[in-house]
Amino acid sequence: MSYKFRLDIFEGPLDLLLYLIKKNEIDIYNIPIAIITEQYLEYIEAMKSLNLNLAGEYLVLAATLIHIKSRMLLPVHDEDEIEDEEDPREELVRQLLEYKTFKEAALNLDKMTLLGRDIFNREFSDEDEDEEAERPVREIGIFELVEAFRKMVAQSAATELMEIDVEKISLSERINEIIDELNEKKTLTFTDLVGELHNKMRLIYTFLAILELMKLRIIKAYQTVSYGTIRIRLAVEN
Repeated sequence: MSYKFRLDIFEGPLDLLLYLIKKNEIDIYNIPIAIITEQYLEYIEAMKSLNLNLAGEYLVLAATLIHIKSRMLLPVHDEDEIEDEEDPREELVRQLLEYKTFKEAALNLDKMTLLGRDIFNREFSDEDEDEEAERPVREIGIFELVEAFRKMVAQSAATELMEIDVEKISLSERINEIIDELNEKKTLTFTDLVGELHNKMRLIYTFLAILELMKLRIIKAYQTVSYGTIRIRLAVEN
């Protein structure tokens, strides 16, 4: 049976582009289009592999990046032509800067109105607790989770994911299960929730449930170091 999911969970293609720029520590005014286009397309494929029906705007931006890349590969023979030629990245950079400005303003307003909601005590039980306790907590977003999930699936042998769906489960049921687990244990790692599952559909439902809970601001994901352990907890504890 083929499953298709359409969830309004992603913040948009410009958010993905900003994430890739930040991840690669790139100057937004001098974007290496070839690298960014390749990584952007990898993320699109990763999200498609989860049977997520992406909004058309993601594909539009993918086409735009490919077009810009092709324009920058065209040879220029005349120096005067170089001076007169408009940088094909200019419009994209303008959109990114404008979007980034409004996004940061919205985040600042959100913090002002909900001050104190994001403060919580660490209750890590891992053996690296002492080391991580000294580091600041950094909340992460959806694209970091997509990347972590993509790597996790890539590292797993194909035979480990059983195709036989002996357990019937819905997305709402998996959401409730995750909330119950977090109410009991307070904090779980991303691997705790996803990494030990061997049933393909339950694996996908778990990941989609995490994304939906993040969208609804019921849970938060965070790290104490870039590319480190991803931890998940309820946004507001009972």
